[in-house]
Amino acid sequence: MNISRVPANRRNRLLAALQPSDYSLLAPHLKVTRLKQGTVLQESGDPIRQVYFPESGMVSVLAVMQAGNGIEIATIGREGAVGYMAALGSRHAAGRAVVQVDADASQISASNFRSAFDQSPGIRDLILRYNDVQMALVQQSAGCNALHHVEKRLCRWLLQTRDRCDSDILPLTHELLSEMLGVQRTTVTVVARALQTQGLVRYRRGQVEIIDRHGLEKKACECYEVVRGKSEEVFSHDDH
Repeated sequence: MNISRVPANRRNRLLAALQPSDYSLLAPHLKVTRLKQGTVLQESGDPIRQVYFPESGMVSVLAVMQAGNGIEIATIGREGAVGYMAALGSRHAAGRAVVQVDADASQISASNFRSAFDQSPGIRDLILRYNDVQMALVQQSAGCNALHHVEKRLCRWLLQTRDRCDSDILPLTHELLSEMLGVQRTTVTVVARALQTQGLVRYRRGQVEIIDRHGLEKKACECYEVVRGKSEEVFSHDDH
């Protein structure tokens, strides 16, 4: 991972929402790192050593079973953070965090983040609000995985990824999608082919292109709008 000093421009919304005095507690310790697709940022059960604030791209958090397979329970883009639970007393990762789309991120050690969290009521308030929303979104994801058809879930996942990447061309394989959705690769192939036949997406090896976003939104389960609305609640006290 290539690391340099963090720029003054704070593209991560959590960092951008902080008052200058609060941000100054983090700034000396923040580095910018380039995260490549497939990089595991934290493994389930391992100590949390770093906190990442994505500025682009997307990270998935997976619940991992004893056999090693998993299913996605949360996605994190520039509206959030990976490893922030280290400041709330949880020293070990509850899930596997893996980079799904190449990302730039601001990175800080868990110990420096905890120190700033303890010193700043502003940082504490923001992170606690973010945690409340994340817990609600994890519950929404659990219900979605259990109750909604894989086609609706795939549409929702593609839309969420597109929102994080600001591009209609997404570097996603059927293998990756099958892991995120917790289904067989052949199932993803059948569903993706159906979406392509309907003119909603175009699939090439290693990438999915969204052709009809409006049509994809109509196909997606209710969770897409729920998650998008819930995510904005974190910033309702700060955005004007």
